[in-house]
Amino acid sequence: PCNLTGWWENDLGSKMQVFKVGNDGTFSGEYHTAVSSTKKPIQPSPLTGSQHLDEDGQCTFGFTVNWKKFSDSTAVFVGQCFNGDDGKEVLHTSWLLREKVNAEPDDWKATR
Repeated sequence: PCNLTGWWENDLGSKMQVFKVGNDGTFSGEYHTAVSSTKKPIQPSPLTGSQHLDEDGQCTFGFTVNWKKFSDSTAVFVGQCFNGDDGKEVLHTSWLLREKVNAEPDDWKATR
């Protein structure tokens, strides 16, 4: 079965550390992004999530990252863990980022 505990790195050089996945599938950790549009220094950001613990090991999961240390945005990720042909676990994810806007008329440009 896929175990999210540990360090993961994506194609852009961002890293995520999942501390421990509980028996109920919940987990926490830190996200170390390598990309940002803010002018403030990037810092590790807390994440919390949940993993669906399937018997076949190719589990779906989701987590939220709060960029509160350097940005007014929040990101959510959803994905699935696959056991690759080489025996290594691979995560495939999609994400949404919500940035803070100052007024409701600007809501259209707040999510990407």
